[in-house]
Amino acid sequence: MNLRITFFIPVVFTGLIVLAAFRHIPAINNAGLKLPAGFKAVVVADNVGKARHLVVTPQGNLYVKLARVVDDQGILYLSDTNGDGKLDKQQGFGNYGGTGIYLKDDVLYASSNEEVFSYALNDKHEVINPGSPALLVKGLVRGRQHDTKSIVLDNDGNIYVNIGAPSNSCQEKDRTPGSMGRPGCPLLDSAGGIWRFRANKTDQSYAEGMRYATGLRNVVGLDWNQETNTLFVMQHGRDQLHGLFPDLYDEKTSSEVPAECMYQIKQGDNAGWPFAYYDQLQGKNIQAPEYGGNGKKEASKEFIDPVLAFPGHMAPNGLLFYTGNQFPERYQNGAFVAFHGSWNRTPFNQEGFYVVFAPFKDGKPTGEWEVFADGFAGTDTVTSPRDAKYRPCGLAQGPDGALYVTDDVKGRIYRISYQ
Repeated sequence: MNLRITFFIPVVFTGLIVLAAFRHIPAINNAGLKLPAGFKAVVVADNVGKARHLVVTPQGNLYVKLARVVDDQGILYLSDTNGDGKLDKQQGFGNYGGTGIYLKDDVLYASSNEEVFSYALNDKHEVINPGSPALLVKGLVRGRQHDTKSIVLDNDGNIYVNIGAPSNSCQEKDRTPGSMGRPGCPLLDSAGGIWRFRANKTDQSYAEGMRYATGLRNVVGLDWNQETNTLFVMQHGRDQLHGLFPDLYDEKTSSEVPAECMYQIKQGDNAGWPFAYYDQLQGKNIQAPEYGGNGKKEASKEFIDPVLAFPGHMAPNGLLFYTGNQFPERYQNGAFVAFHGSWNRTPFNQEGFYVVFAPFKDGKPTGEWEVFADGFAGTDTVTSPRDAKYRPCGLAQGPDGALYVTDDVKGRIYRISYQ
């Protein structure tokens, strides 16, 4: 007997709570995933390493960035040599780990946790200079947390780099109960935001770039929206409200707040970290307890609001605006978000471990979103991230409009198509 399970979670969109229906439709032979009717998933590669972001060439081959090098290789080039749909040939290069990878105008861009490189491609989109890339950006801040450098390009020759803050909430003593925030948060001078550099200039450092936006604790998933010609990002919200300030927050609130936020970013924007966080239940920016907040006090109006707010602590690691023609029309120009899954909802069950879809209309999200691909975790109840068999991370669109999803636990790569 097949079951269709529908449940509702409150979602906040520009201050309003709406209800998004999640319909999980079990499917047979779908690589273990649950997808909407008409969609099919297959595994095209497996056990490749901790696969983070990826891109697909016009020929249908993949470049995959690994968080950690395998056999001295941090970028994999995967191709299908016999036409069976499986990426059976694997080559590697780039002796550095990281997350960011992007393909634009026949150039491949990739990041370590401190630099950004570019590789020239031939007419088959194969790397010409695997051992000698151009060093575009160097000397970026790297801490013990939030050290990945996600990247994206606009249409004017600029590359945008996330530089995550090496801190949870800029406390004097990081993640220490009762410790207050550092005045002015000096970390923001070189982290906690998006920096812009030129995509064709080498040996750039902070001095040659510019801080494009600030107040972003950590962005892993980001994409350039071609319809609006603007940057969109998914922020990882701060942790441990109850653990750090138990007199102000109970465990339930701390497990749900703050939101994982989608922001439309323009030059000069400030999203508020660490001085504020977005509470999707109250529908507003709240002053952080480290800076005098009490869980209710509204933050300064200088901080931008998200365009879409998801439940907290689900770790959005991938963002992709769908521009293909394979999927039904309702998916056109909408956003897919890969939620890696939470670790800090204890004593409650962890949440995430799926890919969601958010419809857009006229360049703006409608406020309703749904779980698109579920089942990565391999279990309905996750009490610890270690329970999850697979965790989605990167998203990419193939030349035929198929959606690719990476897993960075065992290195599985899925291809989702519509029939």
